[in-house]
Amino acid sequence: MRAAQVKAFGGPEVLATVELADPVPGPGEVLIDVAHADTIYVETQVRSGRFRAYFPVEPPYVPGGGVSGTVTAVGPGVDAGWVGRRVTSFVTGSYAERVTAPVTAPSTVPDGLDLRTAAALVHDGVTAAGLLERTAVAPGDRVLILGASGGMGTLLIQLARARGARVVAAARGARKSALVRELGADAVVDVSERDWVERARDTLRELGAPGGSIPAAGVAGAAGAAADVVLDGVGGELGLAAFPLTAEGGRFSAHGASSGGFAAVDVAEAERRGVTLFGIEHVQFDEAEVRRLTAHVLAEAAAGRLRPVIGAQFPLTEAAAAHAAIEGRELVGKVVLGM
Repeated sequence: MRAAQVKAFGGPEVLATVELADPVPGPGEVLIDVAHADTIYVETQVRSGRFRAYFPVEPPYVPGGGVSGTVTAVGPGVDAGWVGRRVTSFVTGSYAERVTAPVTAPSTVPDGLDLRTAAALVHDGVTAAGLLERTAVAPGDRVLILGASGGMGTLLIQLARARGARVVAAARGARKSALVRELGADAVVDVSERDWVERARDTLRELGAPGGSIPAAGVAGAAGAAADVVLDGVGGELGLAAFPLTAEGGRFSAHGASSGGFAAVDVAEAERRGVTLFGIEHVQFDEAEVRRLTAHVLAEAAAGRLRPVIGAQFPLTEAAAAHAAIEGRELVGKVVLGM
């Protein structure tokens, strides 16, 4: 079978197409013919070698952790009824035409939902839905989302609105701002503008003002120029600049590091202001949670209530170009690989 392999740590060019032996499902495993492989930004950071402290992989290795496809064989002890089932699954080494997974890992894709859309929900759908649960986003909350035009950010907008929250989406540039507005954000701030923090504060104040579009139900109060929940999918200086926009008693999630590092929030300051901090460790879910969250987002997508934004699809043989596009940050939404 064909696979994309990282030959050495470095730029996108270290990804090469190779021929590997077909995997064989062992006891308790299924074999999946991959239709699409999900991609996430952190895979480019691992490939570069910058995240070796967090991801102890060594080249050569096949990157990727999520697929959609069809079960074509099962290992010993697995119900043959799995064969022919369309599924999504977390796997190890998803940039390949075939993968194996424990039978406990796959989730069935609902009828009427295409496999490309399903692949786009493997990582980002689970993380977005779980993050909103962890941060207890509720009706009336004002939620500020950084990185709102990305694969997970676009889902967070829709899922937060479905929970009855009012969303301020932070995006970069006119095209990305237009997209997040189309997805249902109540307001948009352009982080490429110098005064974006002040604009965000004014917008949050307007959303909470008497007679405005949001009831005075959030922690921030009717006149507060702050967000009940800040979801930072970017990190770095941008995330740090957003922290003061969190209301006293609010929640701040520093789960993103696409800038190269997580927002270095002052823990003592957060405690003083009663802000509950969340990090990447709070969006790690056990197997039961993954299955539940996956079923939820797949059902929402099948019903037309959730739309993942796919900015581009590349063939497996162009995995290097896919990584270059992800790192170039010009695309909206996410990138998927097709077999």
